[in-house]
Amino acid sequence: MTTEARAIDLFVIGGGINGAGIARDAAGRGLSVVLCEKDDLAQGTSSRSGKLVHGGLRYLEYYEFRLVREALIEREVLLNAASHIIWPMRFVLPHSPNDRPAWLVRLGLFLYDHLGGRKKLPGTRALNLLRDPEGAPILDQYPRGFEYSDCWVDDARLVVLNALDAAEKGAEVLTRTACISARRDGGQWTVQTRDGRTGEIRTFRARAVVNAGGPWVNDIVGRVAGSNSSRNVRLVKGSHIIVPKFWEGQQAYLVQNHDKRVIFINPYEGDKALIGTTDIPYDGAPEKVAADEREIDYLIAAVNRYFKEKLRRSDVIRAFSGVRPLFDDGKGNPSAVTRDYVFDLDETGGAPLLNVFGGKITTFRKLSEHALQRLGKTFPKMGGDWTAGAVLPGGEIPGADFPAFVETLRAAYPWMPRALVLHYGRLYGARTPAIVGAADGFAGLGRHFGAHLYEAEVRYLVAREWAQTAEDVLDRRTKHGLHLTEAQRAAFTAWFDAELALAA
Repeated sequence: MTTEARAIDLFVIGGGINGAGIARDAAGRGLSVVLCEKDDLAQGTSSRSGKLVHGGLRYLEYYEFRLVREALIEREVLLNAASHIIWPMRFVLPHSPNDRPAWLVRLGLFLYDHLGGRKKLPGTRALNLLRDPEGAPILDQYPRGFEYSDCWVDDARLVVLNALDAAEKGAEVLTRTACISARRDGGQWTVQTRDGRTGEIRTFRARAVVNAGGPWVNDIVGRVAGSNSSRNVRLVKGSHIIVPKFWEGQQAYLVQNHDKRVIFINPYEGDKALIGTTDIPYDGAPEKVAADEREIDYLIAAVNRYFKEKLRRSDVIRAFSGVRPLFDDGKGNPSAVTRDYVFDLDETGGAPLLNVFGGKITTFRKLSEHALQRLGKTFPKMGGDWTAGAVLPGGEIPGADFPAFVETLRAAYPWMPRALVLHYGRLYGARTPAIVGAADGFAGLGRHFGAHLYEAEVRYLVAREWAQTAEDVLDRRTKHGLHLTEAQRAAFTAWFDAELALAA
């Protein structure tokens, strides 16, 4: 079925962090916006990152000073905007003199502390790993280390919250809906979409199109938009493994491998560790990317080079891989390819097509702001820049003081265990009452599926956050999937498919 064309200002293709961020920024400026994603929000690269909001310490080695400065500034902007899903983390860097000299590491950390006008996060300090508690799990052959600050982020939720904010500002968000055609016609775009579940075809008349397709950006330029671009993305595969946490404390670790790459070893989901990433050129279909055994072995070896407790292949709970759509700057080494973003604006026929190449989670807000600035000639009456001081849904926490906010939630729900309060607070922040409602005990949360997963949360995610499958709930909107047994996951999936799939 085809419906009559709807006239809008801006059509955004791609429901990853850049597309969601651009849709949010545009809707907040008063533009009428449609965001279209062929799968689930954040199903591709944006849920498969290292889950960090960081300046990119190693980018200094490639003289990416502008990118690092922008990312460091954005680190604190985002921390203020969403302190429930973004929080400070300290990183311990054991020094290996065989890889980088100490003076170079110290210089890099000095620049890291001062390039971005750091205000909230503590600065770098030197560590004696034989004496300081952070060194307890490290082999004695690494007596010296450094500690610095960056931030953790729930990457998939960051995407969803941007889409949610866009929708609350008037944007229409279409998930599991492919953009099948975009053609210039009379100074505008005629865009067609197909709903992957119902087959419904819709038509839009848009004044401008943004292509934020990530790994699919070039495919959208040619096959969907019938256009061309002199720019390209270079696909680089990055894989991570999840293992049981094997050290005490909330600090993360950053180790240098023999090939000069750095590997993050971060606390994850309370009792687990997230380890990554690899950097491997990739030329396959982005949706088929997967971590291979060589990558898993590589990550395990990097950890075992530094830590007293040795990881084994059997310790790996899960491995996942994502495709980074990096702007192709011609660098041979995948680790040296810029993480900066580049725009390609094609204004043929007075109907702009803005293609987005590259980018990283930390700089998505600034990228989005720059994208709307590039479209200023098309939308001269739109509002000005606004996102720098705005919070994301759930981030309405006074002073961005999350610990104090948790105590407020505990007072509001005295019957709820602290771990469950923390779960709701971390994922939903100030929106937690929308899930708990008037419940005054566990019965009010509905069916219990295991761990901290209750029916009330699931129904909220279906009604408000575009969750349409059990996987959407377990792996992207939340990380419940890591805490359920296989039997519990199967039982939840069967219940979801029977009870909620049609409603979703």
